[in-house]
Amino acid sequence: MIDYQQPIMAKSRHLRIWVDISIISTIAWRNPEIQLAKLRRETRPSISEASSLRLRAAWLYYNQGLTQKDVAERLGISRSTVIRMLDEAVKRSEVQIWIDAGVDDCLALATQLEEAYGLDEAIVVPEARDTSAEALAGAVGLALGKFLSEVIQDNMTIGVGWGRTMTASLSSFRPPRRQGCKVVSLLGGIVAVHQTNPIDYTWRLASQFGAECYMFLAPLLVDSVKTKRALIEECGLKTIYELAEAMDLAVVSCGDIGPQSTSLSEGFISKTELDELTAAGCVCDTMFNFLDTEGCSVRHPINERVMSVDLDTLKKAKHIVLSSGGAHRAVAIRATIRRIGCNTLITDETAARELLRMAG
Repeated sequence: MIDYQQPIMAKSRHLRIWVDISIISTIAWRNPEIQLAKLRRETRPSISEASSLRLRAAWLYYNQGLTQKDVAERLGISRSTVIRMLDEAVKRSEVQIWIDAGVDDCLALATQLEEAYGLDEAIVVPEARDTSAEALAGAVGLALGKFLSEVIQDNMTIGVGWGRTMTASLSSFRPPRRQGCKVVSLLGGIVAVHQTNPIDYTWRLASQFGAECYMFLAPLLVDSVKTKRALIEECGLKTIYELAEAMDLAVVSCGDIGPQSTSLSEGFISKTELDELTAAGCVCDTMFNFLDTEGCSVRHPINERVMSVDLDTLKKAKHIVLSSGGAHRAVAIRATIRRIGCNTLITDETAARELLRMAG
């Protein structure tokens, strides 16, 4: 069990509901006591004058409550410059906006999910306005990044998977520097990268808090079981598997099997293979392991050629974080929980409701 010791979370473990910046002024007007914005200042040897001015503008506007006009006068710049700086600060994730109070529907859904699926914790974000895969991954990913920023502690071994949601988490991942941490990629990489590469994610995550990075330097798919064994035993990958046996934290996502699935859209599998997997009862792609509704691996040769830490090893992690959203992925989320278990589930309203419907 992860020990949450962050002062901001003292009121409740559920009070981590992300909101879109466009609705902040309305919420602040209704409840001026809620602190809506916090500026994360990272320690750097030096900082440019432009960056310093931008951070000062953001601090005065969000934390001190000054108007854009007041900020402009205080800093001796134009109001249009202030607007541009505030926009840039949000884009750079220098300003993180959340509500330190529960959104009733999301809080209720989180509590129900914990009871229905035996979770230690569920974090449910509001439904995204945009139903695209990118928007959905962005919304859930923001909550994942915030969560990881709070729970990673010194001397942790952290195994990570891949996916759009995982990549999106980097925009809100702002942890303090940690000592003695290791970040381990749990599956191989991609030769021709379109949007997502497991190795790239692992490196970027580790570099943000000074962790050692162990990259799975092998292709995601190989031609045979013989090649897979040779790479593990003779090419230095055994260390990855040994570290995976003693993970403090495993962070994974899962995807559905369909036209919009990452596996197909990124070109990891062919349409023919997709049809074969579907015919075999596959509903889920977890760490490029293809599962049926009960969480069992489907019978297909591709499962034998995947370069990834096996799911039976993954389930030994002390704390498993599963992050995925969308009602269409509810079946995949449930299958993954059945296979590897889950301590913390990070998802959205639509998936939460569908998961509860299936559990009921």
